[in-house]
Amino acid sequence: MSDLFIFVNHLVKMSKAIKDKSTEERILNAAKQIFVVKGMAGARMQDIADQAGINKALLHYYFKNKEKLFETIFLEAAQKLFPRINEIFNSDQPLFEKIESFCDEYITMVMENPYLPLFVLNEINQDPEYFMKKVWSGNAKPHPEKFLKQIEIEVKKGKIKNISPLHLLMNLISMTIFPFVGKPMFQKNMSLDELQFRSVMEQRKKEIPRFIIDAIKK
Repeated sequence: MSDLFIFVNHLVKMSKAIKDKSTEERILNAAKQIFVVKGMAGARMQDIADQAGINKALLHYYFKNKEKLFETIFLEAAQKLFPRINEIFNSDQPLFEKIESFCDEYITMVMENPYLPLFVLNEINQDPEYFMKKVWSGNAKPHPEKFLKQIEIEVKKGKIKNISPLHLLMNLISMTIFPFVGKPMFQKNMSLDELQFRSVMEQRKKEIPRFIIDAIKK
């Protein structure tokens, strides 16, 4: 086998790999758009194939069903979010700045991937141990220990009110996530369209930390 043949064959394989990667990225981007508009339950594989500009058979070649596709998208988002949250938890920022950073980062990520909260709740209810193991691989697992300790220290110094670090963290997470879980209810009862809801969530990046900080500072 000549060196030229080996070289050409290598180039063909590289080209195919690049093409395959490009197709997969196109599918993932199309799926994100469909999931944002229709959610997990309303999305169809045909919708995703049409959005990606490919046929359904090719879509099934890459992802056998929409659940696998959704899982891939979720894990990609989670593996971006949790390490960033850990950076905030473990930084040397003052406590109030950490609270502000947490709200901004979390809300921004979920606004970009609004289907994530309901997916998480559904998966946790089905098999929490498997889900946590899958999502929290590598450095994705949240490590709030330093953040919790920082709250405890601020309480002892008398800089903030005597609040349980765990309850403060739970309040922080609940206030950032629940509006996305209850989005259909809020939109219907408050007559909010998509643009208005997103505007409200942008405001909450400031409103949540302001509310929490005002509640705990002395």
